[in-house]
This record gives sequence, C-alpha cells and structure tokens, in this order.
Amino acid sequence: MSVWGLYRSALAGQWRGGLVLLACSVLESAPAFLSGRLVELAVDEGFAADRPGTGLRWLAVFGLVAVIGAFGSRLVWHQLGKVVEPLRDALVTAVVRGVLHDPAPPRNQPDASGVARITQHVEVVRDATAGLLVQARGMIVTTVAALAGLFTIAGSLALIVAIPVVVSVVVFACLLPSLARRQRALALADERTAEVAGASLSGMRDIVACGAEPLAALELYDAIDTQAKAAVRVARSGAARTVVIATGGFVPLLLALLVAPGMVSGGVLTAGAALGALVYLATTMQPALRGLASTASTVVLRLIVALRRLAETAEAEPEPDGTAEPAGTAIYVRDLTFSWGAAAEPVVRGLDLHLRPGERFAVVGPSGIGKSTLAGLLTGMLEPQAGRVLLGGVPVREVPAAVRHRMIALIPQEAYVFAGSVRDNVGLFARTAMDAELWAAVTAVGAEPLVTRLGGLDSEIGHGTLSAGEAQLIALARVYASDAGVVILDEATSHLDPPAEARAERAFAERGGILVVIAHRLTSALRADRVLVMDGKETALGTHLELMDRSTRYAQLMHAWAPRLPQPSAQFFQRAPE
Repeated sequence: MSVWGLYRSALAGQWRGGLVLLACSVLESAPAFLSGRLVELAVDEGFAADRPGTGLRWLAVFGLVAVIGAFGSRLVWHQLGKVVEPLRDALVTAVVRGVLHDPAPPRNQPDASGVARITQHVEVVRDATAGLLVQARGMIVTTVAALAGLFTIAGSLALIVAIPVVVSVVVFACLLPSLARRQRALALADERTAEVAGASLSGMRDIVACGAEPLAALELYDAIDTQAKAAVRVARSGAARTVVIATGGFVPLLLALLVAPGMVSGGVLTAGAALGALVYLATTMQPALRGLASTASTVVLRLIVALRRLAETAEAEPEPDGTAEPAGTAIYVRDLTFSWGAAAEPVVRGLDLHLRPGERFAVVGPSGIGKSTLAGLLTGMLEPQAGRVLLGGVPVREVPAAVRHRMIALIPQEAYVFAGSVRDNVGLFARTAMDAELWAAVTAVGAEPLVTRLGGLDSEIGHGTLSAGEAQLIALARVYASDAGVVILDEATSHLDPPAEARAERAFAERGGILVVIAHRLTSALRADRVLVMDGKETALGTHLELMDRSTRYAQLMHAWAPRLPQPSAQFFQRAPE
C-alpha cells in the first residue's frame, strides 16, 4: 500500500471520530451562520423600532449561540487525538518497514535520514492533519456558513462581494504548486542536515583522529546554509500568497462599505441587514479567509510534501511470498556473489558452502569484510547478484517468510530488548512455551543470575534497564527457546566476557541444529567444527588446524590474538554430545 493509501485508510478507519467532528462542526458553525441574522433582528426589530428590550434579547441569543459554538470547538479538541494518533502509528510503521527494506542502507552508521523521517516528516503529517481537522475545517465551515448567512439577509449585496472572494481563492490555488516545490526543497534540506550531522557525530572520534574537523564543519555549514535558504524561500512565497488571499478578504468589506449605504437609502436593504452583512464580512469571513490562507500556505503544503517524501522512501512494492517447502535445515551455498552496488567490489565472491545439521561453523575476518552481509544472504534478507542459497534443498528466498522466520534465527550485535516483562521478551518466538521451558532457556545461556536479580519472568524491563551484555543474554535466551533449526550469532556475544560467551555457544551447540558464529573473539573459531576466513577476494574454509597451515590471513589473525587466547587443547576440538 502506498503512503497516500495508508494515510487515507488510516483516516477512514477513524470514521466514528469523523462523525463526531462533523457534529461538532455543526455546533461550531452556529455563530458564523446566525451572527449577522441576529444582529439584523436586534437592530430592525429592537433598537431601530425603539424596543431596546427586544434588541437586547436578540443579542442575548447571539451570546448563547457563541457559547454553543465554543462548546463545539471544545469537543473538536477532545476528539482530535482519537483520530490523529492512530494515523501517526501507522505512518511510523510504514517508515520503519521502508528503512528495514532499504536496498542500500547506510553501512556501519545510524540511518540519520530515516530518523529524520520519523521525527520530522511523520510529525509534520501528524501536526498538519490535526491542523486541518481543527483549523482548516473550522475555517471552511465558518466561511461557508458566513456566505450562507449573508445570502439569507442581503442576497443582492452577497453577489457583489462574493466575486473578489472567489477570484482571490482561485489565484491563490494557482500559485500553490510553486510553494509546494519550495516546501519539498526545504524537506530534503532538513533530511540532508540531519544526515550530515548524524554522520559527523557518530564518527567524531575518527574525524578528530584524522584532523578532518574543518572538512566536517564545512560540510555541516553548507547543509545548514542550504536549509536556511530553503526556509527563507518558503517564507517569502507564503507571505506573497497570504497577501493575495488577504486582499480577497479586504476588498469585499470595502465594496460593502461603498455599496451598502446606497442600497439602504434606496430601500433595497434595511439598516439591520446592512449591519448584519458587515458583521458577516468583518468578524467572520475576513478572519476565516486569512486563517485559511495561512493554513493552506503552511499546513496543507507541509502535509503534501511530507507525504510525498514518505512515499518515496517508505513505499515499496510488496514482494510475493514464497511457496517452496524446505526438506530439513541443511544449507547449501552455490557460487554465491554479492556486492553493495553495481560498481562496487563484491564482498562475497563465488562462495560454495554446505552446512549440515549439528555443525558448529565460525566466520572470521577483518571488520567490514562482509561477514554480516553473509549472514543476511544465509537468512534470505539479501538477494545475491549471482549464485544461490538453498535451505532444505530449495532457494531460501522462495521459502514462505513465516516458515523462514521460524526455521532461521539471527541475533545481531546490538540485541533488541523490548519494553515489557522478561517473559514477553524470552517467549517472543515461543508463544506456547511454559515457564519451565523459558527458565530452561534462560539457564542454558547463562542468564539465570540476571533474571533472578531482575525479579523473575514477571519482572518488567524498561528503557535503560539492561546493559549491552545483559540485553545480549536476554536475546540469546529468546532464540534458544524458539524452534529455530539454524541459529546465526552475528557478534551476538561481543559484550559478554569470554567464559559467558563460551557457555552460550556451548548451549546452542548442545541444543542441536546448525550454529553459525560470526566471531568477535577467535576462541569461537577454536570451538567450531569448521571456519570460513573472509578476506576480500580470498576466502578459505577448513578446520582450525588446516587453516593455520594454509591460510596466511587466518594465521595472522590467530597470532595477533595469541596473547589473549588459551593454549589449544583437545577440548577445543571435541564436539559436545548432540
């Protein structure tokens, strides 16, 4: 579904709240529709007829109508959150989905532009929608009610003053596209500033180490300057268009002041009708038109531009789900090649691999060499340019997503822990598991002291409750409790100490299935049945002893880690009982 479709469906889903807003609009429009008419009655039937009591009674009715209108406005604000907040949640979901499915995500740094879309564009849509539901809706209702009331008391005068109103609105609408283009340029400049600032802040240590502060500052200054110029252009266009619509509110009042006296003296209008017409024009229509111009120049355009920008980044054609049924969990990799871009050097090139159930497999290599990319290929999250990955004899991306997610579990380095109870987190992929099974998973990966300290499975986990290592323990227990037959640990124990890391890997090895460890410490390679060494164009596959003899890169890595490694002994090469 497109973002436009999502926006419409989210609003349509709140139809009950829409009906309440419609009813509130009727109450809110009462003063605009009746104000001039009540003033006319107060003058013609009261003060002009030498009956001040009658005039005062009509003015009291006017005051009562104003109270009713205020009550309608209060109800509008009361219902606003029930309509707008579900829309915001739906758009945030769409943006996050688009970021997760980005074919070229930022590498080794946060997606600052994605954060900007959530914190800026989605909030713009939320605020603009609220503004439309409150301001624009109220102004349109007020303007229509005022025109209708004007025609009821002074139809001949209404025809004269309606012409400049219509002309100004048409001219204003014709000038809106240029303002939309400038508003879009401002939205892109906002994203660029957030992207540059995010990259500079996350890489501040490297910038300082390389002495590149002037270059980083210059790039940020350029982004901010572009953003400021775009904002000034939007402000100038908005001011010019506001003048156009304001003229449409002033000219009718001027015409009424020029024409009404002659119409009164000619008997076409009564004095009360003329005064009522001026009330409609001066106190209702003119402010409403000015407000409508301001809203259209800012709220509507910001809404349109933000939705278009979200559509460009969050909108994706739904991929057809697979239908192939895998026969087991064995993984076959055939001539696998992948690169991040058409002109980029492949990070995986011509790889052949066979992973059997019960095997412990380690992947080592320098940082940024493509180890996490290989994990994405094995799980089917990435599509290779050449070759294929077979799960149970069928292409992994042709396996239904629900089946694939059940069979393969990937734990990244930054573990995800959600607000809720420990039970909710550990049992996320094992909804039917009993507490005893969840405790068994917690104990197996070494998280029992942590969960006991937190207060058991019923204890709540909030933001900042856990350290990075504690979050990794919860994530490990969550996957251990699942039915996944293939577990990939992508530096998922990097924040644990070596004994805790060894215990977690041993637990998954004893659990059965295929265990793939993207090694943070090379002790993981010593515990593995086979090791894959990734080194750009060269890859090597074998046992630890084989690779020490024939892989220069592996030997270099091991020698670099030698002071921190225990002396190899038979325990590193013995497989745990399956």
